[in-house]
Amino acid sequence: MLTFFLVSGGSIWLLMEFAVSIFEKMQAQEILRSLRLPEYDDFSQFFRSLPATALVGIGTFAAVIAYWFANRPKALKPPCDLQMQSEEIEDGDGARQSVLTGSKDLLTHYYDDAKTMYHVFVRGLHISENGPCLGSRKPKQPYQWLTYKEVFERAECLGSGLLHQGCVASATQFIGVFAQNRPEWIISELACYSYSMVVVPLYDTLGQGAIRYIINTADISTVICDKVEKARLLLDHVEKGETPGLRSIILMDPLEGELKERGAKCAVKVQSMEEIEECGRMNRQVPVPPQPDDLSIVCFTSGTTGNPKGAMLTHGNVVADFSGFLKVTEKVIFPRQDDVLISFLPLAHMFERVMQSVVYCHGGRIGFFQGDIRLLSDDMKALRPTIFPVVPRLLNRMYDKIFSQADTQLKRWLLEFASKRKEIEVQSGIIRNNSLWDKLFFNRIQASLGGRVRMIVTGAAPASPTVLGFLRAALGCQVYEGYGQTECTAGCTFTTPGDWTSGHVGAPLPCNLIKLTDVEEMNYFAAKGEGEICVKGANVFKGYLKDAEKTAEALDQDGWLYTGDVGKWLPNGTLKIIDRKKHIFKLAQGEYIAPEKIENIYIRSEPVAQIYVHGDSLQAFLVGIVVPDAEVMPGWAKKRGFDGSYTELCNDKTLQKTIMEDMVRLGKESGLHSFEQVKAIHIHSDMFSIQNGLLTPTLKAKRPELRDYFKKQIEELYSTTSI
Repeated sequence: MLTFFLVSGGSIWLLMEFAVSIFEKMQAQEILRSLRLPEYDDFSQFFRSLPATALVGIGTFAAVIAYWFANRPKALKPPCDLQMQSEEIEDGDGARQSVLTGSKDLLTHYYDDAKTMYHVFVRGLHISENGPCLGSRKPKQPYQWLTYKEVFERAECLGSGLLHQGCVASATQFIGVFAQNRPEWIISELACYSYSMVVVPLYDTLGQGAIRYIINTADISTVICDKVEKARLLLDHVEKGETPGLRSIILMDPLEGELKERGAKCAVKVQSMEEIEECGRMNRQVPVPPQPDDLSIVCFTSGTTGNPKGAMLTHGNVVADFSGFLKVTEKVIFPRQDDVLISFLPLAHMFERVMQSVVYCHGGRIGFFQGDIRLLSDDMKALRPTIFPVVPRLLNRMYDKIFSQADTQLKRWLLEFASKRKEIEVQSGIIRNNSLWDKLFFNRIQASLGGRVRMIVTGAAPASPTVLGFLRAALGCQVYEGYGQTECTAGCTFTTPGDWTSGHVGAPLPCNLIKLTDVEEMNYFAAKGEGEICVKGANVFKGYLKDAEKTAEALDQDGWLYTGDVGKWLPNGTLKIIDRKKHIFKLAQGEYIAPEKIENIYIRSEPVAQIYVHGDSLQAFLVGIVVPDAEVMPGWAKKRGFDGSYTELCNDKTLQKTIMEDMVRLGKESGLHSFEQVKAIHIHSDMFSIQNGLLTPTLKAKRPELRDYFKKQIEELYSTTSI
């Protein structure tokens, strides 16, 4: 019977896993004692006394153990001592740098032949040997690819066509790009870089007022856009006299005749991208490559108040930032020519652009999603990417969906048990996707991402430690977290390979220093290792376009960027984000409140998808607007005796109280003071979104808009609540 158990197909794997768990917890002597073997002076006498079936069983068991030790998964070797990931520099006023920097000089570039974004692409062109570069697909069709040479050729023709139309090959020439992610976006960008022009991304979620503001502030005369609707929108502004400097619109999609006629009436030349490329092909110009200190992009940050600010980033800024990423990962998961990145995060933001630059630099491929986030899983199955840049919100949705499918107590228990077993491996440095637990539980999850993902990078917002821990185990790939903002190109800290703990954002990148400064009004002091996060280095921007006042607020005379975020140094030299300086306010009793810190705690409540915490100096307590998770909340409510549709549950006052109690419980566990806890909440059934104007394009809460949108509900909460 024992022999049959040992040699049956799946049981071998089960026994191996069982044996591993024994060896993880017990020493060899403890194992012998656990077997309760009789004490023999002569072990040969003992073995001779055993029946043949027992000997076969012991031999098989020993063979399994020997096989496992010979083929056991190897732990990833970190590039540095994980207990000391950053170090304080001499005479640096508490500033710290990555221990991977290797010298006093901060990293400015990784490759000598790739110091500008133009030369980054040229390097990829040579390495790829004209391999596939940019891919796109139509519904239910395979990906179609443009090669590196095709992209490079089209970019030169487009750039030459722009010059023939009157643009100049100079870092003072700003070209607007108003499009969703697609190959033509990258071709337009490379066309600008080939002739030292500057890209200015536009995106409709900024709102029409912001688009007008950007076109006028950046003196944009030419905009390349993707769809007819956007061309019409641009013409609307011209016809109303709102953007008098706009003189040329270039359309990626097929051009309609009425647009040309309409443009001609207001002195705007409307042409197709194909026309401009053909013009450039007939009037080819020699490229005028930029220098590292030349502007590459003016990236207007959406902001939560007022007009957007145009962060001026040089070629050197972008190259330094992704070079820092390469330096951190060089010995562990270095980018390769066969890497494939799925592009769905907005190209108007630097996080996506930096990740793509890493791939181009090594001759890899970029595959674009169809444009509908609901079809992303289908796109990933068709593309089978190896690199997956994400934002925490998407990771949260993946996590919620996985557990919502575990619809019985037993299934949930098994899923949690399997993930904990794999999380033990992850904490010991082992990342793999071929364990027994993968075969039984996680292979389907991995297949939903294409089955080949080897690296996930998340940024733009805080990530839940619970979600990160689970996904590192379930997806069987390396999951990194970074922190930064547009003003330092994208990232200024990054997880060190091998450090799979959560609750921090890693150590400084080798291209920048980080120091903390006092925030007295919030009782954070640098002497205690806490304070506002400040960044200095080759990835820090040059200021805001035509806005000296805002530039002076963000950058001091020594080049330190003040981020507005509050951080804390952990003993191992990593940085933990603990608060936000910009949105603090006082309650009536004089207590300071940082609402985003509270929201980051409450969002961990299982039924809560989104939360807005509100308070002001005329009130003595906080209230909240809660959007439940439509997939998770019904099941959570049913376990507590509540039945009904999602809409009915949202209107159930008793359930509302139960949700708030769960939030307050989490607040207590996280050390919130009584005055930091909400005293009343309103349940709202529709998600905050970019489309309804309550989130920025980077999915941050637009607090003034949320306050105005829920003004009536907030007033009602205050009028009906007493403490």
